Amino acid sequence: MLVDGKWTADWHPVQAKDEKGGFVRQQSSFRNWVTPDGEAGTTGDAGFKAEAGRYHLYVALICPWASRTLITRKLKKLEDVVSLSVTGPKIGDQGWAFGGFPGATEDHVNGLAYMHEIYTRADPRYSGRATVPVLWDKKTCTIVNNESADIVRMFNSGFGDLADNAVDLYPYGLRAEIDALNDRIYPALNNGVYRTGFATTQVAYEEAYHGVFAMLDELEGRLAGGHTFLFGDRLVETDIRLFVTLVRFDAAYFGLFKTNKRRIADYPHLQAYMLRMLEVPGVRETVSVEHIKAGYYSVKALNPTGIVPVGPELSWSR
Repeated sequence: MLVDGKWTADWHPVQAKDEKGGFVRQQSSFRNWVTPDGEAGTTGDAGFKAEAGRYHLYVALICPWASRTLITRKLKKLEDVVSLSVTGPKIGDQGWAFGGFPGATEDHVNGLAYMHEIYTRADPRYSGRATVPVLWDKKTCTIVNNESADIVRMFNSGFGDLADNAVDLYPYGLRAEIDALNDRIYPALNNGVYRTGFATTQVAYEEAYHGVFAMLDELEGRLAGGHTFLFGDRLVETDIRLFVTLVRFDAAYFGLFKTNKRRIADYPHLQAYMLRMLEVPGVRETVSVEHIKAGYYSVKALNPTGIVPVGPELSWSR
């Protein structure tokens, strides 16, 4: 992580713990918004007007938070508006690095080697983890935002007519219900798998473990009614939030994070739902099982030998 702009190579996934020894996730530090007219958004400063070619997205294909933004960029047809760089999947002594792995790219904008250098280019005194995703402003040479939930909503509505407005992932009439379900899925499942995998006490692990499977059981029941997506036949941002966790579960979380009560493949409705999401145009190409396994199993705190499992065999992976 970075301390006052200096990189410390003793990276560890758990930077903060609660009183039970549970994993506490770092809060995002850059919270500006791109808006159609450049006015200030929900948080942060004004001055980030939607313009084609002005913004650049940094992601890692291993990362579920980054994948949220990558999928939204696809669905909103922003590929020609917001350019892209993909880090390699392995978290080394310098954190995320560009290139060096099939499917990874160079830093196409700043020409830097490591993700942490993007953060210090924006703020030379930055302290914290150098995470993805990052939305970068080429015009002012700074980070607009590094919170995936914000970037998803920016891509949905902040780019105006530059995006495909036939797709609305946060429709007005469903916003209260979307927010409510997001607020339940995030702590129990999206972040819950991390709280399980990075727990430092048995108590914290078991609490998170039971929360993960209680939520999976609930969602299995919700989808048993025959709906295509979580809110019926309309795909919304909550579907993206759920999907990015489901698609990593059997390949990484089940083994490495010890969330081993059941696989997603053992939930018929969740498995079918995940397969439907993979068939949404543009979604499958954002998923790389090779990046997911190589990345998660590179975390030395959980897998000191660095051995990447050959399996599991996933019927949907190609």
